Amino acid sequence: MNDPVTIRYPSREEFNTSVHLKNAAIQAEARGYDDILIVDVDSHHYELEAFGEMADYIDDAVLRMEAKFQGFNRGGIGSTDGSYQEMTGRVQRTPKRRSESVPLKPHRDIILMRRWMDALGVDIAVMFPTQMLDIATCPRVEVEVGLARCYNRWLCDHILVEEKRLNSMLYLPFNDPVACVDIIDKFGDKPGVIGFMVVATHHKAVHDNTYMKMYAMLQERNLPLAFHAAYTWGNQTLALTNRFMAVHALGFTWCNMLHMANWLVNGMPERFPKLKVLWIESGLAWVPFMMQRMDNEFMMRTSDAPLLKRKPSDYMREMFYTTQPMELVDNQEMLKATFTMINAKSQLLYSSDYPHWDMDLPSTIYDLPFIDLETKKAILGENARRLFNLDPKLSDPKLERRKQKEMRAKEKRA
Repeated sequence: MNDPVTIRYPSREEFNTSVHLKNAAIQAEARGYDDILIVDVDSHHYELEAFGEMADYIDDAVLRMEAKFQGFNRGGIGSTDGSYQEMTGRVQRTPKRRSESVPLKPHRDIILMRRWMDALGVDIAVMFPTQMLDIATCPRVEVEVGLARCYNRWLCDHILVEEKRLNSMLYLPFNDPVACVDIIDKFGDKPGVIGFMVVATHHKAVHDNTYMKMYAMLQERNLPLAFHAAYTWGNQTLALTNRFMAVHALGFTWCNMLHMANWLVNGMPERFPKLKVLWIESGLAWVPFMMQRMDNEFMMRTSDAPLLKRKPSDYMREMFYTTQPMELVDNQEMLKATFTMINAKSQLLYSSDYPHWDMDLPSTIYDLPFIDLETKKAILGENARRLFNLDPKLSDPKLERRKQKEMRAKEKRA
C-alpha cells in the first residue's frame, strides 16, 4: 500500500494489515461479497495504542494523573488478573500493529480498522475495546467508571463521528448502576452509538432493582443491550483450571449462561418486552443446552419464575446471538439443529472477533451447506441492519468493485 504521507516506526519490523490479510481478501473476492451487506457485530479496537490521548478525557484529576503515570497494562491503573490470549508470536496481528505505517489523517485507528474490514469484505463494524474490557473485574469501581467515561467520550469525539462504517455499543460500567444511567443519557444519541454493552464477567445480579431504570431507558430509546462474554482466571471456580484452553472454553460461556438464567427466572423479558438483548462471543453450543435445561426446570417448578408466561426457550428464541466462535463445524447436523433451535435466520448475527487469535471470516457463514443464500445474507448483515437500524448502503470499496465489474461486463457485451 503506497500511502503518500506516512508515520514510520523504524525501530520495529514494518507491518501492514492489508498485506497480512491478503489471503482473506482473495477469499472474499472469490466468494463475491460485493452484493452482500456484511456487518461485523463483534470486532475489537486496540484502544491502548491511543491511551495517552484517552487519558485526557478522565474527569477525576487524581485518576487522570495516575493513568498517565502508570498506564493501563498489568501493574497499571486497570490491573486485574491479566490476559492470557496472546499466541506468543504465532499470530502476529497484535504485536506488530505498532509498526504499521499510516497516513497522517484520518486517525490511525480508523485507517487500521478500514484495512482489515476491506480485506475481510466487511462493510460495517461494531467495535468494542479490548484490554479495557478487563476493567469489569477491577476492584476499584471509580476506576471502571472513570475509564468507561473517558473511553466513550474519546471514541465518540475521534472515531465514530469521523467514520460512518464504524459503530459501537458503548461500554457500561455495570458495577455502578447510577453511572450507567448517566452514560446512556449523555451518549445514547451520539453518532455511531447503536446500543450499549456490559462485560459479562461482573459479579452483579442482572435482575437487581438498581438496574431497572437503566433497562427502561434502553427500551424507551430502542437501544439494544449486549452482554459481551469474557473470562477471568481469578474466578474461584475457573481458577481450578490449569490450561488456557479450559478457562477459555468454560469462561466465555459460563458468565453469559449465568446472566441468561437470572434474566429468564426473574422475568426480565416480561418486564421489558421491547428491550432487545444480544449475547456476544459465547459461541452457539451453550444456547440449545440452556433452552433444554431451563425448559425442563421451568416445567417442574413454574412457581420459581412466576413472571414468565411462556417457556424460557420461547424468550431465548427472540433474543439475538453472535456467531463467533461458531462451534461444531465438523458436525453439520448438530450445527444445523442449533441454527433451527435459535431461529438463526432472524436472530443470528455474524461476528469476526478480529483481530483475536480465534477470529472467524465471513466464509464461516457463507460456506455453510445447509442454509440458503437468503439466510446467509440475513446472518452476514441484514439481521444486524434491522436490529441496529443501520444504513443499508454497501461500503465505498465494494461499490467501486461493482462499478468495475459492470464496466468489464459492458465491454464484453460490446
